[in-house]
Parts: sequence; structure tokens; C-alpha cells
Amino acid sequence: MERRKLGRTNIEVSALCLGTMTWGTQNTVEEAHAQIERALEAGINFLDTAEMYPVNPISAETIGRTERIIGLWFERGGARDEWVVATKHSGEGMRHVRDGAPISSKTIAETVEGSLRRLQTDYIDLYQFHWPNRGSYMFRKNWEYDPTGSDPAQVRQNMDDCLGALQAEVDRGTIRAFGLSNESAWGTCQWLAASERGGGPRVATMQNEYSLLCRRYDTDMSEMSIYEDVG
Repeated sequence: MERRKLGRTNIEVSALCLGTMTWGTQNTVEEAHAQIERALEAGINFLDTAEMYPVNPISAETIGRTERIIGLWFERGGARDEWVVATKHSGEGMRHVRDGAPISSKTIAETVEGSLRRLQTDYIDLYQFHWPNRGSYMFRKNWEYDPTGSDPAQVRQNMDDCLGALQAEVDRGTIRAFGLSNESAWGTCQWLAASERGGGPRVATMQNEYSLLCRRYDTDMSEMSIYEDVG
């Protein structure tokens, strides 16, 4: 299995990642655990989840269920050190958690603790922001997202504040690296500039929509990834 580094970190992951987006609505705990074990046998060491999973549908009752299924695997004797575990902090004011509060320096510590508890682990290898607070072009949202309503100064201030809170988690040993999801090239470059300006973990990775039917990453996002070492 080919291995790749996450951005400029020293974390190496398999070229293929085991996704878990529907664990808990479309399969059982036993089926999910069988997938984990099969992936390990194939040389995969990278597992991605999120606090809002499972989807299809997203509901208040199922928030965190997928993380809990993974945590049960660790509880039952699964080796934590064999996996690079990635999870995500919900964004865009998702109404099912924290009364719809957007991602901020005030929400990060609480959200990290919730994921750690459900995952039954002391640390998260890659902690990602699931959606930018200001909105996104990903997953058909490009028809609705209008950036003219945002204040760029407020966006940058939020980034500075969040990076400070993330650095506190790095110092505490609860997260190893920071990544983004469903971001734009402009937004990613602002995060990179904020890290250079005030410290805090540098964006290591980007998880955006990409398929044979959606190849938008091949344009400006790809250029950003190559020039800025964002995997």
C-alpha cells in the first residue's frame, strides 16, 4: 500500500482511506468492525469520521454514533496505534449540536472532548473543520453560497481565534494535526496566512468533494495544494 505524508507533518497514511459516513444508519456495529479489520488486512491505516456522522439522514438522535462505533472497536481490543484517526468539528451552525453555534474558539475544546470520549482515545491524529462558517461551494451549495454577505475581517479574526484554541489542544496532546473540509482556495490561503501570522497548527490537509462527476478540485484547489503542501 502506498503511503503519503499529511501535508508538512510527519504523519504517514495509506493512499486509501476508510470512510465511515453511514456507519450506524446503513450497517451494524459488527459490519463496521468487519470493515475496519478488512481494511487493516489490506494495508489501510487511515480512518475518517465526523461528529455529525452517520448521515442519510442527519438527525439529533444519531449525532456521534459513528465515532462511538469506532470507539467500541478500540474498547474491544482493537489497536489504536495501528490507525491514523481523522474526525471533524461540525460547522455552518449545524442546528443538531451546540444549539447551532458556529465553529469558534469557544466550541473547540468541548467538541474535541466529545469526540475523544466517543472514540475512546486520548488523541485525534487529524482534527478537521467540517464546513466553513461563512458557507461553502461544495455538495451543490454553490447554487446558494454568496460571499458578498461576509466581512473578511471577521472571517480572519475567527480564524486567528480558532487557531489559538487549536494550539491549546496541540499543547494538551489531544490533536496532532489540523485539516479543513469543504473549503475554497481563498479560505485555505487565509488559514495558512493566519498560521504564519499568529501561530497555531498549519493546515495539513483538505477533504473536499471529488469524483468522476465533480472534478473542480483539479483547478485552483489543486494549484493551492501543490504550492502550499496541503494534502
